[in-house]
Amino acid sequence: MPYQIGRQAFMQGVRALMPLTPGVIPFGLVTGVMAIKMGMSPGTTIGMTLLFYSGSAQMVALQLLQGGVVPLAIVVTALVINLRFIMYSASLAPHMHQLPRRWTWPVSYLLSDQSYALCSLKFSSGELGQFAHHFYAGTAVAMWLSWQLSVLAGIYLGASIPETWSLGFAIPLSFLALLVPGIRGAASLGAALVGGLLAVFAVNMPYNLGLVTASIGGVVAGVLIESLRKRPLSNALSNDVEREAR
Repeated sequence: MPYQIGRQAFMQGVRALMPLTPGVIPFGLVTGVMAIKMGMSPGTTIGMTLLFYSGSAQMVALQLLQGGVVPLAIVVTALVINLRFIMYSASLAPHMHQLPRRWTWPVSYLLSDQSYALCSLKFSSGELGQFAHHFYAGTAVAMWLSWQLSVLAGIYLGASIPETWSLGFAIPLSFLALLVPGIRGAASLGAALVGGLLAVFAVNMPYNLGLVTASIGGVVAGVLIESLRKRPLSNALSNDVEREAR
């Protein structure tokens, strides 16, 4: 019985991820096309995709390779871009720390923006219960397959894709589709606005540090707004206690 419920949760995760694939596929196609145009072999490109599993870091790394940047700088830049996954991991860890290593190692590798966005709210609400990690695995595996197959398609079909399709435009749309459902209060709205504004103003920061700056700024704004909202309530409660004591 638990196996059947776990399988159902896994498939529920797969179905939850499917509507996001239209935004993932163009991103993967662009990445595959870009790698081949740079002269990389299909095998090297696929190996890089398997090793990185981070579209933004892979895209920037390809651009730096094209510009002749030294390898150490490319590695450091990719690590900086992926710093957001530390925050993701810290958020998910309380819900998955009890899992054995045969689970934690694969799900760590499969962590993505899409999977985190879909799972964080459900994990916090507790609606998935003890099978939450099966739901996460469903979203993560579906996302991984979508990305790998879209890059593979870009490698072998890229030359036949017309530039008038403007595939790059679908990338920000996919992230907007993740953002909007997560705005459920003043704190999340403030975090989104501050993070978005910082990302725009810091877009020209070196090593793509604007993304990290925007992420940290958004988190800080959300925490401050939430603490300010709770302060009047706590003050009111303390005043009631003092009045009753008198």
